[in-house]
Amino acid sequence: MFDFFQRQRFFIFGLLVALCVGGIVAVNGLPVEPVPDISPRQVMVSATVPGLATEEVEKLLTFPMEVSFTGLPGVIDLRSVSRTGVAVVYLQFEDHTNIDFDRTLVAERLTTARDNIAVPHVSIQMGPRATGMGEIMQFQLVGPGYSLMDLNRVLQWNVIPQLKLLPGVADVNGNGGAEETYQVVLDPVRLRAYNVSVPEVYSAMDANNASAGGGWINHHAEQQVIIGRALINDLPSLGMIPVKMGKNGSVVRVKDVGRVVLGPRTRLGAATRDGKGEAVIGVVLMQDGASSNAVLSKINKTLPQIQHSLPPGMKIVPYYERSVLTEETISTVKENLVIGAFLVLFVLIVVLGDWRAALVISSAIPVALLCAFIGMRIFGVSANLLSLGAIDFGMIVDSSLVIIEHFLTIRQVEGEQRSVKDAAVQSARLVIRPVTFSIFVIIAVYLPILSLQGIEGKMFRPMAETVVMGLLTSLVYCFVCIPVLATVFLRHPVSEDHETRFIRFLRKYYDPALLWTEQHSRTVILGTTLLFILSMGLTFRLGGEFVPTLEEGSLAVAATRLPSASLDTVIEGVTREEKIIRSFPEVKTVVSNIGTAAIPTDPMGQNEADSFIILKPRSQWGSHHTTQSDLVRDMSAALKEKVPSASYEWSQPIQMRMDDLLSGVRTQLAISIYGDDLDELNGLAEQVSSVVNSVPGAADVALLGGGVMPFLHLDVDRDAAARYGVAVSDILDEITAIGGYVGKSVILNNSIIPVQVSLAHISVNSISKIEKLPIHRADGHGWVPLGSVCKVVSVDGWTRIDRDRVHRRIIVQANVRGRDVSSFVSQAQQAVQDKVKMPPGYQIVWAGQFQNLRSAVARLLLVLPIAFAVIFALLIAALGSVKASSLVFINLPIAATGGILALYVRGMPFSIAAGIGFIALFGVAILNGVVLVSQIRIFEKEGMNIRQASLEAAKARFRPVMATASVASLGFFPMAFSGSMGAEVEKPLATVVIGGLITSTLLTLIVFPTLYARVFKTVE
Repeated sequence: MFDFFQRQRFFIFGLLVALCVGGIVAVNGLPVEPVPDISPRQVMVSATVPGLATEEVEKLLTFPMEVSFTGLPGVIDLRSVSRTGVAVVYLQFEDHTNIDFDRTLVAERLTTARDNIAVPHVSIQMGPRATGMGEIMQFQLVGPGYSLMDLNRVLQWNVIPQLKLLPGVADVNGNGGAEETYQVVLDPVRLRAYNVSVPEVYSAMDANNASAGGGWINHHAEQQVIIGRALINDLPSLGMIPVKMGKNGSVVRVKDVGRVVLGPRTRLGAATRDGKGEAVIGVVLMQDGASSNAVLSKINKTLPQIQHSLPPGMKIVPYYERSVLTEETISTVKENLVIGAFLVLFVLIVVLGDWRAALVISSAIPVALLCAFIGMRIFGVSANLLSLGAIDFGMIVDSSLVIIEHFLTIRQVEGEQRSVKDAAVQSARLVIRPVTFSIFVIIAVYLPILSLQGIEGKMFRPMAETVVMGLLTSLVYCFVCIPVLATVFLRHPVSEDHETRFIRFLRKYYDPALLWTEQHSRTVILGTTLLFILSMGLTFRLGGEFVPTLEEGSLAVAATRLPSASLDTVIEGVTREEKIIRSFPEVKTVVSNIGTAAIPTDPMGQNEADSFIILKPRSQWGSHHTTQSDLVRDMSAALKEKVPSASYEWSQPIQMRMDDLLSGVRTQLAISIYGDDLDELNGLAEQVSSVVNSVPGAADVALLGGGVMPFLHLDVDRDAAARYGVAVSDILDEITAIGGYVGKSVILNNSIIPVQVSLAHISVNSISKIEKLPIHRADGHGWVPLGSVCKVVSVDGWTRIDRDRVHRRIIVQANVRGRDVSSFVSQAQQAVQDKVKMPPGYQIVWAGQFQNLRSAVARLLLVLPIAFAVIFALLIAALGSVKASSLVFINLPIAATGGILALYVRGMPFSIAAGIGFIALFGVAILNGVVLVSQIRIFEKEGMNIRQASLEAAKARFRPVMATASVASLGFFPMAFSGSMGAEVEKPLATVVIGGLITSTLLTLIVFPTLYARVFKTVE
């Protein structure tokens, strides 16, 4: 086989060029993201009825929709949020399902949902086909001299439709300003004077804004289409609509009973920016599975065309693009990979003393990386911080290093007696079995990661897949290409002593240390055991978190006020907050979303606001703040001091969206209490909140949407209505007019403008005035005050009702600062269990990122023994001895010791990223053990006794073991000490590998030979 490769060297070089070209092409089409998209398979359905109270929304909208969607195949969670005027249902499907098929199933049930809802004029729609990481661009529409309604109309009917035409754009969520409407403001006095009821105005307006088709007629030789038109085209024609016609030709028109004006529709939210007041903004949502960089590129190319279609003076001003974070994190990965590659090359030159051999070995790096890119493109794996950040070039070059090491040894011993070609072929033949076994052992170590499910699987499985693809490529490359490259580029003579000064310097201290260890074996073994026990004790002090928090370069703060706060009051308060935040020199801009946007992906109350703080690049920060956490601390203190009327919760845009998708809240921890009675739930939540807030590390502890606000209940007295001859439907129509009845829309200049009918504000701004509203009797003769047929009562009602699996729940949310999440949750759970007693029928459920950590650890504890059994079987097959395989396995706990000590010294908690580091470490540790045992066996076959074979093998394999450990550890050095954006996710992984390789290498080279000699001497 190897002779064939030597004969086909030009074909192999051509194949390499083709692979490189294919890899470069694959890179250009590779989806690029800052982190893996861990969004669940979720479909959102929303229903909107402005003005309907929260409990009525739950009863009349949310519950019928939930019932309609139960029983859908693949649904694993069904939760909902009910707020004044809006209901949102979230259906989470199993990860293996097809999202388009899931949406089709939901769409089929929408008809049933509409039939189950008894409320008229309900707008039910399915959410966009986007994920939690779909918000890739945010922009503001500005225009001096234009009103907020003008800007909102252009955004909704000009900008958004054009953006939605672009491939990869799922939708564009607009917020701010107000939807423009044709308004009829009715005067109760005029209505009574003209003897016109509110329902008559509704009917007249709907009937006089329509068109009809009359088919066609044949006229002479032509066919003429007939259409009847009675559409409203402007405000004067709306005012001219007849409401009532008398016998003598008298007509009462809409303009006679009220004012016809342009006005804003009842709105559920607003937007502000930089403390300058209200703004109109748009958020571009990317389709599930699309590449953010590709979609953003199309958007930026299209924006100038859209700009030309805007009215004079209007401009689209983007203020946030995902590509900034993506470029920063990918730049960190590129920097680490490039530095890692050069460090590996440098170590190879230092250890081998031959720059040509180092270059030949290092050639495996670009080839393995490009082939991994091809595999990522084929299997749909995005290039991100985790999928690329865990690639260790040290492991990639290990197999090639072993072949070249043997090649140089053969050339050193035999010199010109053997041709370069034969030496290259012979070196590959000698190591094909151990190298193949070693690579498959490392791959087997990664099998537990490939078994992860759920959120942790989405995050870490792509990383393992990328590493495995790189390792398999390096294995094929080392046997197909390395011998050929050695034949071509390593023809120079090799000196008899080709050890470098660095290796000779290390060997000067290593040989005496090895002899001392052999003479004091019991002391060394005891010390090693004690060190391991110490590290096991330190594991309980590390704490735990799912993954380290990625600093996104942006912040998000959620401000919550009293539920009864009006929208104008909240806008004024948020504007003050923005001015305070903008006073920090690190802030580039701040944009706030108040209440619920057009697409209610996150239905908030009008008393809630999310402020997105875009920070300047870290290089432009002053000396006041060195870390993002310091900046958050000072911002939070300033807001609490100057605007104490709100509570604040801090997060980051992507992190907040992911937390919301995973647990229904925008914080790290969600404590859900399930039950039926809202008052009882609220009391329990207050107790839990108080207890959790007392636990060290608690931050931003609050009830999600908690609190009540005043509602004005108008309960119809059916008996009184019957006695007075008033129809219940007329009473409800009158009540609807207080907030506004939305009739048929007017289509004008490519805009759809709703028509809204409402009573004049001055006639409904108090309870007494509402009670005096006149209701027309059913027989048309006389009027009855609304208070005579309705009981008007002011009561406190809930602002938000959450449901999960068709049961009510209330949520206590919290963040953790200054300690790891895992230990905080354990302490908080114990405190709540001791101090809060749950009544029968009520239960408490804890959710958040710590769940993902526990789920991943539980999965790994189940799968790791299986993987280790597979590795042990491979070792037995490779070494032919259970005893020897067991000794190699001793490397694992010693390697773990170094990783644990490194985490402890650097103050890092255990995370899944650190766990991946341990797994990668075990692969290299086993590889070094196999190399040493194989050499001991060779010397034993040559006639040496066990003690001599062990010591001579350690001396002989000193250089390759040092080379393997050095390239593997130094390959991770850039990750471990990088200060660039995104490095915090990679640091635990790199720290574990570097620390573990130090102890593992010391064990392999110093302790292992003595331990091997003692064990096998006893056996003999």
